[in-house]
Amino acid sequence: MPRHIVCLTFDFDTESGFIARGLATPTMLSRGEFGLTGARRILDLAKSRGIPMTWFTPGFTIESHRAECDMVVEGGHEIAHHSWAHVPPAEQSRDEEEEDMLRANEAIEKLTGKKARGYRSPSWDLSENTLDLLEAQGFEYDSSLMAGDYIPMMARRGDKAELGKPIVYGEDTSLIEMPISWTLDDHPHFEYMRTPNFVMPGLRPAREVMDSWYDEFVYMQANEEWGVLTYTMHPYVIGRGFRMFSFEKLVDKLIADGAEFMTMEDAARVAREKLF
Repeated sequence: MPRHIVCLTFDFDTESGFIARGLATPTMLSRGEFGLTGARRILDLAKSRGIPMTWFTPGFTIESHRAECDMVVEGGHEIAHHSWAHVPPAEQSRDEEEEDMLRANEAIEKLTGKKARGYRSPSWDLSENTLDLLEAQGFEYDSSLMAGDYIPMMARRGDKAELGKPIVYGEDTSLIEMPISWTLDDHPHFEYMRTPNFVMPGLRPAREVMDSWYDEFVYMQANEEWGVLTYTMHPYVIGRGFRMFSFEKLVDKLIADGAEFMTMEDAARVAREKLF
């Protein structure tokens, strides 16, 4: 029987992503703080449609904004791991990454009563140590890699890439990889960012982006017997009123087309059954 699963996932960064990039002026911090307003709107949408969601939540957000994180848990949604301080693992030593990972999982356990089963790296940039650390800490899935679109796979460690030589692939880990894409992430489409080193223009029309996101589901449904489509959003981005308006329309179209909404933890378990 065909199964076309949709995971609505939210990176609940609030101010952490700005702080991690050294952008801690009042206006920058206020942009992250708007995520609290966005979160409430998203949770209202989830409740009205009866949809489960996955919230990749840094330890920073849990310890800074406990009331809003409690609302996510009370809504029956998955709290997944997204580091403590939103520093990309590729910029950390193994010891720094492990310490950050443990600290964040302690915050998640205090919030939910259990440690996270899923992980997403800040800025989607794993280190050579990340998958080993995740396995050692009992994680079931990762959602940071881009080698697929609709069909999850096993996360792989130890690929060897050297200039002038063919790539040599490493070995599979025990982690299910739930693939993602920048094209299905709200941040590069919508968020205007200007620093001394770069400009990210963003500010695309919400309807245009949601139409493209809908087309991804239509293609999956037409061409795959089963699959998982992951949308990645940030409450301080998608939570603007006019974007929520278009996002709500997308959700309703997916419902009408028979999308099966799941937390990423549940979708990863379906994928493991399919793969094995």
